[in-house]
Amino acid sequence: MAWYEIPNTNAVSIYSSLLFGVITIIVVFRMWLKATCGKFESKVRMDGKTVIITGANSGIGKETARDLAKRGARVIMACRTMETANKARDQIIKESNNENVIVKKLDLSSFKSVRDFADDIIKSESKIDVLIHNAGYANSFEKKKSADGIEMTMATNHYGPFLLTHLLIDLLKKSQPCRIVIVASECYRFANLNLNNLNPVDTFPGYLYYVSKYANIMFGQELARRLKGTNITVNFLHPGMIDSGIWRNIPFPLSFFMAILIKGYFKTTVEGAQTTLMLACSEDLKNVSGKYYMDCKEAELQPYIMDVDKHKVLWDESVKIVKLTDSDPKI
Repeated sequence: MAWYEIPNTNAVSIYSSLLFGVITIIVVFRMWLKATCGKFESKVRMDGKTVIITGANSGIGKETARDLAKRGARVIMACRTMETANKARDQIIKESNNENVIVKKLDLSSFKSVRDFADDIIKSESKIDVLIHNAGYANSFEKKKSADGIEMTMATNHYGPFLLTHLLIDLLKKSQPCRIVIVASECYRFANLNLNNLNPVDTFPGYLYYVSKYANIMFGQELARRLKGTNITVNFLHPGMIDSGIWRNIPFPLSFFMAILIKGYFKTTVEGAQTTLMLACSEDLKNVSGKYYMDCKEAELQPYIMDVDKHKVLWDESVKIVKLTDSDPKI
């Protein structure tokens, strides 16, 4: 067709209809995501409760800390980057009118840092009402090891929380009733945990985020089983796909397309914190343990991640990797 010819009106009409249809589907899908987003609407107070939140300086951890401070809790923000954490604390105190918000140094990728943090908590705190394993690390392409020689994603997302839970378990037992909340992910569905290679330093780093979430869920189930009969509950959750700093390591140009997807379809950090808050606060869940939640509702796990024998193998091997000693607390 020459440049001066009039376009076929039927073709224009078809293209316009297709474009309208695509836009309609996108808008409707986004509206559906917002409509089905869970919200913890309880006004339950947390006065007198002490809550530890790892990775509370940004993202859903910061929103969780902000909400709990507004409910009157004593909030301990366990963070790696102190400058960012202190700014977040000051902001939370100002917004909540709750001065009982403190920051403590914790680098979950370092076993020494985890031990130093646990020692500090044991000396300074008389109880822990809620321990929230929120901190998460995702590295898309660059292979990294921790100071202990552990693959960085697994060190931060699984082994650090595993060690911290052990070191604080005696204080948690003294604090009963109390709760442990683990922020996992539906991304476990895209992974498989190789029990013969639990320090996968040569594996593609982006994939290991999914593997670490797989480990979180297995750890949560085994922890709940071992604490059965106590008044310590353990539950874990999928917060949703969140518009947070965890995506900052994605390189260009993939980051450009991810930014469009994130801003259009991912949850805000406030929305992403809702299920964590429910598991930390809800009176309806005070006797519930070993369950998986998303959008403030119980969700089903795939059968392959519920193998008790595999849970025990992961547990026993994790004990060796984090170098728990006979003098350390036992679960």
